Amino acid sequence: MAEQSEIKDGMRIDWDVAIPMDDGLVLRADVYRPVPEGRYPAILTYGPYAKGLPFQEGYPSAWQRMAQDHPDVTAGSSNKYQSWEVVDPEKWVPDGYVCVRVDSRGAGRSPGYIDHFSPREAKDFYDCIEWVGVQPWSNGKVGLNGISYYAMNQWEVASLQPPHLAALVPWEGAADWYRDSTHHGGILCTFWDNWYDMQVKTVQHGRGERGSRNPNTGQPVAGPETLSEEELARNRCRFGQDILDHPLDDAYHRDRSPDWSKVTVPFLSAANWGGQGLHLRGNVEAFVRAASQQKWLEAHGIEHWTEFYTDYGVKLQKRFLDHFLKGQDNGWPQEPPVRLLVRTLEGFVPRQENEWPLARTQWTKLYLNPGSLGLDQEPAAAAGSLEYEALGDGLTFLTPPLEQETEITGPSAAKLFLSSSTMDADVFVVLRVFNPQGQEVVFQGAIDPHTPIGQGWLRASHRKLDPKLSTPYRPYHTHDELEPLRPGQVYELDVEIWPTCIVIPAGYRIGLSVRGKDYEYGGDTGGARLSNFKNELSGCGPFLHNDPRDRPPEVFGGKNTLHAGGQRQAYLLLPVIPKSA
Repeated sequence: MAEQSEIKDGMRIDWDVAIPMDDGLVLRADVYRPVPEGRYPAILTYGPYAKGLPFQEGYPSAWQRMAQDHPDVTAGSSNKYQSWEVVDPEKWVPDGYVCVRVDSRGAGRSPGYIDHFSPREAKDFYDCIEWVGVQPWSNGKVGLNGISYYAMNQWEVASLQPPHLAALVPWEGAADWYRDSTHHGGILCTFWDNWYDMQVKTVQHGRGERGSRNPNTGQPVAGPETLSEEELARNRCRFGQDILDHPLDDAYHRDRSPDWSKVTVPFLSAANWGGQGLHLRGNVEAFVRAASQQKWLEAHGIEHWTEFYTDYGVKLQKRFLDHFLKGQDNGWPQEPPVRLLVRTLEGFVPRQENEWPLARTQWTKLYLNPGSLGLDQEPAAAAGSLEYEALGDGLTFLTPPLEQETEITGPSAAKLFLSSSTMDADVFVVLRVFNPQGQEVVFQGAIDPHTPIGQGWLRASHRKLDPKLSTPYRPYHTHDELEPLRPGQVYELDVEIWPTCIVIPAGYRIGLSVRGKDYEYGGDTGGARLSNFKNELSGCGPFLHNDPRDRPPEVFGGKNTLHAGGQRQAYLLLPVIPKSA
């Protein structure tokens, strides 16, 4: 595969540059550089989405929505070099950055065997960072900046501490391969199996002439060779099956997760309030637990990919990276550690904070009342129980109309007491808000346009807590062994609800649903879909938990019973933020 260089659109572009790995495999990268010779900081991404596949072609529905609603994304660029979830070089190279895009092992223009987030991939990423750091055009400082896959693997490679790695911007990047990604509360998420079909197999190296072409080079984005379907299958892991084969948090998952004690590089962790089911938890956990002494948390809303490309996102990324990659004295170190776009019914209000969770949080318990289906400020005196179909819509508890505007910002948790007619039970907890007319308030989430306020999950047999890592507002489950239920016996469950942010007007109600299956928006979804997902977007996006191999009806069907009141005080713990004086 020949490397090519050209000067075009104000950039010096090197196509299909060879980067050798320690096992002799050669990965391929595109390098976008300023035209003047010199030494520049580099922004690097390593991932499977094919560096030469245009965003507009690979993800047309996402691109069209973003370009239409946010014209600042497309302004100031020809958009010819836009690719999915990585920076637009036309907006970075003129400011003195080199942009390096590497096709990961087995994907796009890079040969090899695909095994996502594996130690082999992490070592490849490490080698790419070190290769970039010693190039004649490099100032020796490498930054990582990208969305989703290109954020998740930043946490992994940072654990390996490559010497030339100077800063991270993981924009919406899950971290814990088990808790954030594959098993929510111990329940298998079907996202990854479907993602593999839709977003990776379509650009696997060897699709060649059967795949798309890079409009800038004319070359196949997943070539140059064209392999048979049998050869392609031999060159990739059985990703969905691999995940199914590891139902507990074992070595498979730990090998694909960061060691927070070794993540010491400066970072800006960007979270999405609507990122339930994948990235949100990882971005927040990183800020709380990573050993880095210089770390910042940002949280925003709307679609998963949009704010990364808007003027808001690009300016924020550049200010951070200008300091750590260029050494600019731009005041960034004095930036408060937490930057929130506080979510309201009308939009977002920027606010800076000093810690997470917020120190002024009023941790507020709302007790489940089995008699009234209420969420009450006082515990229910009388004990009661409520039965529901174990695979059904469950029960919803509501507060009275709020007497005053109330902000909820932070992590939440639910304390439940449950018995089952079988040996196990899956609990889906949904934090909800309803207007005075009883209609649910939902938001444009990271993926789904009808995303609820918050979600949590727990398989009852995974109820064991890690006492060192658990807090009242963030129960942390070990997921290292099964503790089956005895039918009819009552068990105490602590359910983690992922962080959220919402200012709720007076007169609205807060709801807590305890379900036996994924949340579904009750209103009209309009048949919402995106081109890169298989399912209709009906509330949870593609982050579903409906694989019958993981949830056989004979184990997870039957009846569940919630117990509350008296000696079993079930409650919802909320992070209420008082109004500033």
